[in-house]
Amino acid sequence: MRLAVVGAGWAGLAAAVRLRDAGHGVTVYEASRTVGGRARRLDHPDFEHPLDNGQHILLGAYTETLALMRRLGCDPEAGLLRTPLRLESADGAFRLHAFRLPAPWHALAALLGARGLGIAGKRAALRMMLGLRRDRWQAPAGWTVQALLDRHAQPAATRRLLWIPLCLAALNTPPETASAALFARVLRDSLAGPRAASDLLLPRVDLGALWPQAAARLCDLRPGCIVRRLEAADGGMRVDGEPYDGVVLAVPPYAAARLLQDLPAADGDDGLRAALHAYEYQPIATLTLKLAAPWRLPSPMMMLAEDPARGHHGQWLFDRAWLAGRDGGAGELAVVVSAAQALQQSGRDGSGERLAAQVREQLARHPAGLPPMPAVAARALVVEKRATFWARPDLARPAARTPWPALVLAGDWTDTGYPGVLEGAVRSGLRAARDLDALVNATRGRCTAPAPSTAATPPG
Repeated sequence: MRLAVVGAGWAGLAAAVRLRDAGHGVTVYEASRTVGGRARRLDHPDFEHPLDNGQHILLGAYTETLALMRRLGCDPEAGLLRTPLRLESADGAFRLHAFRLPAPWHALAALLGARGLGIAGKRAALRMMLGLRRDRWQAPAGWTVQALLDRHAQPAATRRLLWIPLCLAALNTPPETASAALFARVLRDSLAGPRAASDLLLPRVDLGALWPQAAARLCDLRPGCIVRRLEAADGGMRVDGEPYDGVVLAVPPYAAARLLQDLPAADGDDGLRAALHAYEYQPIATLTLKLAAPWRLPSPMMMLAEDPARGHHGQWLFDRAWLAGRDGGAGELAVVVSAAQALQQSGRDGSGERLAAQVREQLARHPAGLPPMPAVAARALVVEKRATFWARPDLARPAARTPWPALVLAGDWTDTGYPGVLEGAVRSGLRAARDLDALVNATRGRCTAPAPSTAATPPG
């Protein structure tokens, strides 16, 4: 069968690989010249090595992503630095480190041994984890993360140092509006899963080199091709007039809504169209700093304390030179701002300087007595205005199948059970491919079934 995938992000490429493995010819349309979608490689004239449009974290629980990498010949151990869960503030006031113990003792030992929470904070965090486990990792419908923290009487310091950073990192949504159900699911599959599930997987290479470029080489990729029109025709679909037996639409909701407007009315299409228009989005900002001299952080990933009144919006700090194994070269850091509306509203002017000052100031207080951070030789600030969907409670997220039999949806925003994370994108693409393969094979079976014989019992 001849199939098309619209969108070469992580969801679309995962779908394309699965469909190709099922024996179909696959054409992939991508508006950009670079594959990866919202997790892609960027080139910058002031930086010798490629940047990313966002500094992403993967987890050991991302089983489908890791399996896809291996399927494509991309070794996860080479492309990702795997470490036990480690959260450490830049000023050294907070530290949580998971041990290589059998589950659930690894998470319990991490909480009990955490620095900066105090005895009451540790007990409260443990009480919340046990309470969620007792509730089978379910949260009441409509609850926010803040309501969940209130229910489990979490102290202010435990919220500030542990739960709020995890909420922002996983859901990219402030706790007062973030879905408690999604947050509980993330905790279940990471902290409460097998020991390796909570491991941090930090990219050593640019995001395109992790696996999207390898996937794109397997397909008929059409980069720089903006799809203008989808049409239903002859039991299949037309993409800008070109016929296909089926299509995976792997673009953001606002783009999907635009492309669906030309399709004929079908049972249930009003609900899908309304769901697509109901999405709201959250930005993520990433500042990459090239330092004038070699310099290392105490850890490849550290936490930053926010001070919005001073423009200190950074939450996470990464040592990119360390991760890439560039020993002896200039230091390179990345500062990440999740749910970055405040930074976006304050404007880009001066944001880079204020974030760099936040890093310098907080690292100066680290108890290890670090040497002063070198001068900044170059900086690049990237703001993804619609990095993820706003993970509100009770957000209606559509399934892969649509009212049009030859069209399926893929994307981290579909009903994956996960927030807008990379594993959700991959899982959605694989599911969409399975559904489309089943749909087109069923159609082919109806079209190519042999005529009943007059000499024998007709086939069942």
